[in-house]
Amino acid sequence: MRQSLRVSALVSALTLVASLVTGCGGDDSSGGGKGLEKDSIKVASLPLVDGAALHIAQKAKLFKAEGLDVKIVPVQQSIKALPALKAGDVDVIAGANYVSFLQANEQGALKLSVLAEGAQLTSNMMNVLVMPDSKLKSAKDLEGKKIAVNILNNIQSLTLDAILKANNVDPKKVEYVQVPFPQMATALQKKQVDAIHTVEPFLSDSEKKLGARVLVDGGSEPVTSLPISGYVTTQEFTQKNPKTAAAFQRAIIAAQKMASQDRKKVEEVLPGYAKIDPQVASVITLPGYPTSLSTTRMQRIAELMQTSGLLKQKPDLKTILFHPTS
Repeated sequence: MRQSLRVSALVSALTLVASLVTGCGGDDSSGGGKGLEKDSIKVASLPLVDGAALHIAQKAKLFKAEGLDVKIVPVQQSIKALPALKAGDVDVIAGANYVSFLQANEQGALKLSVLAEGAQLTSNMMNVLVMPDSKLKSAKDLEGKKIAVNILNNIQSLTLDAILKANNVDPKKVEYVQVPFPQMATALQKKQVDAIHTVEPFLSDSEKKLGARVLVDGGSEPVTSLPISGYVTTQEFTQKNPKTAAAFQRAIIAAQKMASQDRKKVEEVLPGYAKIDPQVASVITLPGYPTSLSTTRMQRIAELMQTSGLLKQKPDLKTILFHPTS
């Protein structure tokens, strides 16, 4: 049960909002045979292994069993769906990275509610790769070097900084350069950067085509099993639709259990929503799929963010984590 993965599904924020508004069709989606406040919801989803449970639940009709009709809308980055979430044009974001959304919560961009955990960091996720002839041989050699990350000041630099510190490397001496995952291999090959911090399927592709080698295991201690993404909404949504939120949570947690117990369940859905070749899907390392919503687990990411200066104060997880009252 390992490995995070990112592939292309480029959708701009404005296009996303427009498509979601159009898709609403004036239907208030209220009421239902299960007594839900809303029986039809929209979920913005990234083409990541992190969000596999959403597609497993859809395929296994777990949402239907809860009286829910879930419409999945693809997005490239979870943060791009934030305007639609705030506007109520999408109800949930799957695979939302905690760093961006905990920051948005602190900054007042939204009142965050986490419905379910999506993925935990595991060994050999987001590995740091270098060219085969690189003179870099250890983490210490990264001091003074440029490392490509998908987004600056986010989950990649946060976790890698912790790993570097644990290996007596000064993260302040590392220069992070923002490069989209699909362009990282080219940047490495052209020596625009010294190393890339990448994920599947780009990781395997870079190793195969460039002969790139792993310099640092991006999922090693002290960040192994760190929560990295989940299923998020707003507190307004959970307050207005507690039964709907609880139904969605039950279905996702059931699907998370399926994913954690049988990787073939994940492999079966990856070719569809993530456009991953079935043979590749069968060998990649998957992330951990938590089967509960744990305050203790979520405190790890919040504390690491605060220690690293990505949060000014400790978030109120009691308010942020959604736990049904009945």
